[in-house]
Amino acid sequence: MTTPPVIPVPTPTAPGALPLLGHAHRLARDPLPFITSLRRHGGVVRIRIGPTDAYVVTDPELTRRVLVTDAGHYAKGGRIIDALRVFFGDGLATVADGDTHLRNRRLVQPMFNKAHVATRGSAMIDQVRAMVEGWRENEKRDVFADMNDLTLAAFLVALFGTDLPGHLRAEFTALMPVIMKGAIRQTVLPSWATRLPLPANRAHAERVARLRDLVDRAIDHHGTSPSSAPPDDPDDADTGPTCPHAPPAQGGLFAALLTADRPLTRRHLQDEAITLLTGAIETTGTTLAWTLYEISRHPDVERRLRTELADACGDRPLRPTDLENLPYARQVLQEAIRKYGPAWMVTRTATRDVELGGHRIPEGADVIWSPYLHQHDPAHFPAPDVFDPDRWAPHRAPAARGSFLAFGDGRRKCIGENFARTELQIVLAVILQCWSRIELVSRAPRPQAVVTVRPDTMSMRYGHRDTATASVDDPPGSWAVPRGASPQAVRERGGRGRGSGPSTGAVSGGVGGLGEVQGAGAFGVVQPERAGDGFEDGR
Repeated sequence: MTTPPVIPVPTPTAPGALPLLGHAHRLARDPLPFITSLRRHGGVVRIRIGPTDAYVVTDPELTRRVLVTDAGHYAKGGRIIDALRVFFGDGLATVADGDTHLRNRRLVQPMFNKAHVATRGSAMIDQVRAMVEGWRENEKRDVFADMNDLTLAAFLVALFGTDLPGHLRAEFTALMPVIMKGAIRQTVLPSWATRLPLPANRAHAERVARLRDLVDRAIDHHGTSPSSAPPDDPDDADTGPTCPHAPPAQGGLFAALLTADRPLTRRHLQDEAITLLTGAIETTGTTLAWTLYEISRHPDVERRLRTELADACGDRPLRPTDLENLPYARQVLQEAIRKYGPAWMVTRTATRDVELGGHRIPEGADVIWSPYLHQHDPAHFPAPDVFDPDRWAPHRAPAARGSFLAFGDGRRKCIGENFARTELQIVLAVILQCWSRIELVSRAPRPQAVVTVRPDTMSMRYGHRDTATASVDDPPGSWAVPRGASPQAVRERGGRGRGSGPSTGAVSGGVGGLGEVQGAGAFGVVQPERAGDGFEDGR
C-alpha cells in the first residue's frame, strides 16, 4: 500500500505589499514591527521583496528544522550573504556549505575552546581597565562608540597578542568602524549599484585592501614571512609549511591558525581575521550598549550586579577566575541579547523543492528566519518587551531555551560563543568596578535595525558618588557607592536604594535595515555546552 502524497498547505502572503516594491517599504520603514507581525499569519509566511518571493519562518520548531534537521536543504546564502562576501571573502560567516566550510571550521575551532580563551582573560581585563579608567568623570560619552572601541581593543589583544605594535592597534581601531559603515551600505544597496565606479564604492574597496594589509602585518609580526605563508592557490593550501609558535605569554588566539598542521592560505587567514574582527565590534558592542542602558534604568538590577561583583572580587580588581562566580551578570547579558537581537534577519536558500510545516518552498527561494521575532514571541517569552534577567534563572531558563536562537544552531552555529561570553562579562564587570555611577543623559534610545539592532542614540556619564550624600531619592540609574568601597558597603547600599521591585519598563519601536553578522554568545544558564557553540557562522 503506497502512502498518499502530501498536499501542500497554501502559504499565506503577508498583507500590505505594493506593486513593484512588494514588502520592501515595510522592511525599510519599520522592519522590527513588520517582522514580528508576521507571526499571526502562520508558521511560514510569504513576503515579496520587489518581485521576488521570500518565505519567513515564524515558528521556532520549524526554524530548527531549517538549521539542524533538514540543514542540507537550506544552504547558506541569499542577497545579504552575497553582499557581505565581497567584504568577508570566504570567512566562516560567508563561505558556502561543504568541505571548505567544514575544514575551515575545524581549523578555527581550537581558537575558541574554553581553555584557549581562558589564557587571554588577564590580557583582556588589563586592556579594558586601562581604557575605562581613562574616561573623564562626568564627561558625556557616546556609549555605542565606547562599547565598540572596548570590544575591538580587547579582541585585538586576544587575537594577535599583547605585543602587537601600538601603531597597528591604532590603525585597526580607526579603520574598522568606517569599514563597517561601508559594509552596511553594500548590503542595503542594489547589487548593480555596488559595482559602479562611485567614490563611495572606491573608498570602501581601498579601505578593505588596507585592512587586509594590516592583517598581513599582524600575521607577519607573529613570525610568518610572506614567503613562508601558504600559497593562495587552493590546490596547494594543504602543503604549505606551518608557522612558528608565538611566545605563549604574548601570542594571541590567532596563533592556533598559524601553527595548524594544515594551515590556511594567506588569503583565507585574512578572510577569517576580518570576519572575527567584524564580530568583535558590531554585535558585542551593541549588546553591551543595551545592557548599560537597561542597568541605568533599573536600579534593582544594578544593585544585584554590584553586590554579586563585590562578593566575588572583594576590594581587588577583577580576575579571570571571578567570571564563573557572576551568574546574575550572565543572566543580565543574556536578557539584553534576547531583547535586542543582535541579528534580526537571517537568510538561507532552498537547494531543492522542500516541504516545511506543510508548505511547499521552491528550489532557489530565500528562506528567512528572525532571532528577534522568536525572542519576542509571548508564547515563549511572556511580556517580551519587559527587561527581566530572572527569566534566565536556572529554574526558568529551560522553558525559554528552545526559542532562543540569537546565535543560530546546527553546523553553522556561531563558533565564537565561548569568547563572546568571556568578553561581555569582562567589559561589564570592569565598567562597574571602575565607575560607581552610570547615568543616561540622552533621550531614551530607539532600536534601529541595521546589521544589528543598535541604539539610534545613547549618551552616558560615569562618575563616583559618595555614600554619605547619596539618598533613597536618587533618580533611577544613579545608585552607586564610592570607588574602592568594601563589599560590606556595597551590600549595605544595595538594600537602601529604591526600585527593589521587578521592572516592567520596555523600549519599543524600530527602524530599518538588513543583515546577519556575528554576535555575542549564550551563557551557561541558558543552554548546555556542546561542540561548535558560538556565533552563527554567517551573520
